[in-house]
Amino acid sequence: MARPGWSPGTVDPDRPSVARMYDYYLGGSHNFEADRALARVAVNHWPDLPMVMRANRAFMRRAVRYLISEGVTQFLDLGSGIPTVGNVHEVAAATDPASRVVYVDIDPVAVAHSRALLENTPGAAVVQADARDTAKVLLEARGTGLLDLSRPVAVMMVALLHFIPDSDDPAGIVAAYRDALVPGSRLVLSHATLDGNTELMRDHEQIYRRSATPIYGRTRAQVTALFDGFELAQPGVVYLPLWRPEPDGAPAADPERYAGYAAVGRLP
Repeated sequence: MARPGWSPGTVDPDRPSVARMYDYYLGGSHNFEADRALARVAVNHWPDLPMVMRANRAFMRRAVRYLISEGVTQFLDLGSGIPTVGNVHEVAAATDPASRVVYVDIDPVAVAHSRALLENTPGAAVVQADARDTAKVLLEARGTGLLDLSRPVAVMMVALLHFIPDSDDPAGIVAAYRDALVPGSRLVLSHATLDGNTELMRDHEQIYRRSATPIYGRTRAQVTALFDGFELAQPGVVYLPLWRPEPDGAPAADPERYAGYAAVGRLP
């Protein structure tokens, strides 16, 4: 089969990618059969998975609108993945056209497609980098000319840190970004959890070990600890659909089914 135009020649189409699997879960078209096959295995084991992914995306949109209302208009979106409808720059620009967004991802497909999508989009750019390399990320983000680190920036770690093992010190990664920010900056974070779904998440971890990026669920206490140095916005660390739900939305039934926590913190 001919390689699609959106796929760089360096990409191995037979090795599943979590970015492309996420694209598939959300109904996107930038994924390979290997991605779809492993995603189908995951959904077979966990039928609620697409619902969880949509809830995660909805949290991101609510968080961006909340931050714009708080006067934060600069966003550094780490592990941004493949752009689909309702990205950070679209949500932010709809509320404040002067907002600025820099996307960061290590996946070459995500970066290639982002660059094509953002080519004629003012106020948004993408860099290819590993989110764990804080110095490089911040250097290249500044190099886009879009972020002013002397002013508050929202660092987005939405569904990112559960792909980073304890051995890579996720708390240390958060702290490195925190130390580069000025007061008033924010941390936006969602994270898969072991709470309430321990056996299901352990099974999910085993499935994702077949991909290039394994997943690691963590407890509420562990997720809360990632906000060291930040003041948590209400309602704190809660299940995905419970973080500032839309006023006219239906209450989430059995929020533990979403198997993920969400929170926003402010740097005092």
